[in-house]
Amino acid sequence: MRFVNALGVLVVAAVLAGCSSTPAEPAPASSSGPVTVRLLTHDSFVLSDSVIAEFEASSGIDLEIVPGGDAGEVVNRAVLSAGKPEADVLFGIDSTLLTRALDAGVFDPYVSAEAGQIRPELADLGEGVVTAIDDGDVCINVDDGWFSDRGIPAPTTLDDLTKADYRGLLVVQNPATSSPGLAFLLATIARYGDGWPAYWEALRANDVRVVNGWSEAYLGEFTAGGGEGDRPLVVSYSTSPPAEIVYAADPKPEKPSTSTMTDGCYRQVEFAGVLAGSAQPQAARTVVDWLLSPQVQADIPLSMFVFPARQDVALPDVFTRFVTRPSAPLEIPAGEIAAGREAWIEQWNEIVLR
Repeated sequence: MRFVNALGVLVVAAVLAGCSSTPAEPAPASSSGPVTVRLLTHDSFVLSDSVIAEFEASSGIDLEIVPGGDAGEVVNRAVLSAGKPEADVLFGIDSTLLTRALDAGVFDPYVSAEAGQIRPELADLGEGVVTAIDDGDVCINVDDGWFSDRGIPAPTTLDDLTKADYRGLLVVQNPATSSPGLAFLLATIARYGDGWPAYWEALRANDVRVVNGWSEAYLGEFTAGGGEGDRPLVVSYSTSPPAEIVYAADPKPEKPSTSTMTDGCYRQVEFAGVLAGSAQPQAARTVVDWLLSPQVQADIPLSMFVFPARQDVALPDVFTRFVTRPSAPLEIPAGEIAAGREAWIEQWNEIVLR
């Protein structure tokens, strides 16, 4: 299951130096066999087997998926190997981490020829280097059944999470290793400004639990995550509740047993890009184009539980019925993230993990 990280791309990249807007030519199979493209991505990357098989058959490209942990860990790997990458394409870097990769020279600039189909609000976010593939909102997810069974009202605001009624109920991800963890930290900075350290002091005093990544938090610690977790509040995505319906055995429930707290949500945009030094740069561009194709974009919502970047792709019924998108998600400009991210994470470590 995937309730992932968020996204974005650039539409007017053709005028920027070094950025190609020419359609990538399909990579023909060589006499020795198909071209292999290695796709470095987070552990939550999922697409339908039929979609991948159709692409491989039509393009002459064998796609090798290289899982690298949470999105934060993937970016760390890409930065450490910048210029001599272990793969050809990176998918899953989001708007909270993009500037770090750009500063490290991780990508060979390429914006998909299909970028004109991206939703307008996601335009101009990829710096003329990468292409937006999907987006989503990092929010607090609530196990409604847990609270109902105990007669406790669920929290509705970030301030509520520091109250004694919710002591020991929240699990979050480490912002140094997790994309949603970083997004939640940024949400608190956007909301509280210079007062964000005091907010985290209050969360720590209220027994917040910290784990490394989304899977450990949602599937392991969350009471509604399918494991033996004991925390009914978790940092996840606004698109997490519909997965309950999709993956439930028949007869499926009429509605999810979880919901999202719309206060304090942080919007992420997720990108794909060609890694600088790729051994197969032409084929890598073809893969980026494919990730933005109608076939992949239509598959994304029920495979990775995020919103497709294309504006001409219809959403599945469970999205339109059960996803509540925040009307005013929190965001911080990329330049401010670049300037403050490392210091913020270091200060967070001192406060929460000391």
